[in-house]
Amino acid sequence: MPAKLLEGDTALVTGSARGIGRGIAEALAAEGARVLGADLEGAELRCDLSTLEGARRAADEAIGRLGKVSIFVHSASPRRQENQTVLQATGAQWREMLAVNLDAAFAIGQALGRHMVEQRLKGRMLVVTSLHAHSPRNLPHYSAAKAGQAMLVKELARALGPHGIRANAIVPGAIPGGGFQALPGMTEKIPLRRFGTPADVAAMAVAVLSERFGAYVTGASIVVDGGIALHNWIDPPP
Repeated sequence: MPAKLLEGDTALVTGSARGIGRGIAEALAAEGARVLGADLEGAELRCDLSTLEGARRAADEAIGRLGKVSIFVHSASPRRQENQTVLQATGAQWREMLAVNLDAAFAIGQALGRHMVEQRLKGRMLVVTSLHAHSPRNLPHYSAAKAGQAMLVKELARALGPHGIRANAIVPGAIPGGGFQALPGMTEKIPLRRFGTPADVAAMAVAVLSERFGAYVTGASIVVDGGIALHNWIDPPP
């Protein structure tokens, strides 16, 4: 029987209590990784990533519990409503969305990057971004946060690459949950004619994080969207 793809790895997965984060955490564990899930509730590590201090504590606690962290996946994000234009989103919503998505990705990525370098680990990082990083859709705070994540991944990849550490983004399309609102007839605009699932994203995440399939991939944004971006996304809901 072939060895599991992530045997011997230890992973921190934020946003692991539901949706894509949970799907990725389960898939990593199925491939042999020891996984520490982190979320506000419903996870082994309960943490608040809305402050830099909370994010840094999460990184430190992950190292303390696991001994080493060779994989970091950032999937945490506040829930959203897909009808908040730049004229409607509040300052509090803007700050929370950027804090959990972008600030936490930076703080944890920096802390774990230093840890991986010090421990000479062949580390890997994966940030769950979105098609919204490149196409606005009445989600100014979410789109801006995801666009920032996409560039942060490139910066991590460039800085950590010489140490043998890879960083990539995975870009889901229409995956029900987390505030996503499906419009009537939406699947007709998806070339594969169905919505995606957390399992679809998790399967690609495992491949990219594994050395068997992803060893020469870093700084990339890998789209898992059933082809919906071929239609330049879709019109926003009224």
